[in-house]
Amino acid sequence: MSTISTQRRRTVLTLAAGGLLAAQRVSHAQEFPTKTIRVLCGFAPGGPTDVIARIVAADMTLSLGQSVIVENRAGANSLIATQELMRAAPDGYTLIAATLAHNINPILMPDKAKYNPLKDIVPISLAATVPMIAVTGYESPITSLADVIAQAKTKPGAVTYGSAGHGGSAHLAAAALGNLTKTDMTHVPFKGNAPALTEVIGGRVSFMFYPMVGIADQVAAKRLKALAVTTAKRHPDFPNVPTMAELGYPGFEDYSPGIPFLAPAGTPAAIVDKLSAAIRASVAKPETREKLRGLGAVAVGTTPAELGTWLQMDYERWDRLIKAAGVKGE
Repeated sequence: MSTISTQRRRTVLTLAAGGLLAAQRVSHAQEFPTKTIRVLCGFAPGGPTDVIARIVAADMTLSLGQSVIVENRAGANSLIATQELMRAAPDGYTLIAATLAHNINPILMPDKAKYNPLKDIVPISLAATVPMIAVTGYESPITSLADVIAQAKTKPGAVTYGSAGHGGSAHLAAAALGNLTKTDMTHVPFKGNAPALTEVIGGRVSFMFYPMVGIADQVAAKRLKALAVTTAKRHPDFPNVPTMAELGYPGFEDYSPGIPFLAPAGTPAAIVDKLSAAIRASVAKPETREKLRGLGAVAVGTTPAELGTWLQMDYERWDRLIKAAGVKGE
């Protein structure tokens, strides 16, 4: 057999093998899913991320015809869950319902978070965003955000703000306020938003930014006073509470943490598209949107490409804020 004939035969076999592999991938994507899908959550059950993930997972179970379950891997500001995602096979059966921690951990603790938040994952869909609300105890002498800032300027370090820990949304929102107003306020981290809020209610911590989850009930019960919301427009649950923009601090709506669903790098595009469609269908349902609204969340639903763009912008804004405010990791 001539050399040319041999080369042609090898080329034909290579093309045939490639075609077979492509056909297998298409078939696999069409059959997906054939078993339970896990959605990792880096925080404890009952928190905003966990609850939102479970609402979406329940809808996905119905639309995909396979169980989609949430598994909590709490700890290290969601780093434990993220590391488990990085070790998972890129087959669509292990996802994560992430938070701003996904982008922030590599900035604040690069020695521990040894991953690239943009390259080591595949974006699926941004399910929702969770606006924040600034609150103080009902018995507190503070009656407005202006009072907070005035006290912080008069007595540097005397005003305290609570959070669920270093690098969390509550910490960074207050750090952003301090940076904008050139004031020195003292961060008091807790192991969760709930214990931080308890101290605010008790008057032992001056104020905090808190996800809008259950806050309306606390305000109605006269345990808290609402000072400002981070939404672009006034929130329907708090029509008398001004936005940060109204108070002279525009752009805070950009810092509302999101709940993006992510998969390991290398997950086939056809599978990612199928998962993304299921998530978008979930948050488009009126009943699901109402559930999320009741939690204080805003339903979104993006394509993988749209989420990729959002993640890039999100990383850049947090990086700028962390450097400008001098925020340090634990």
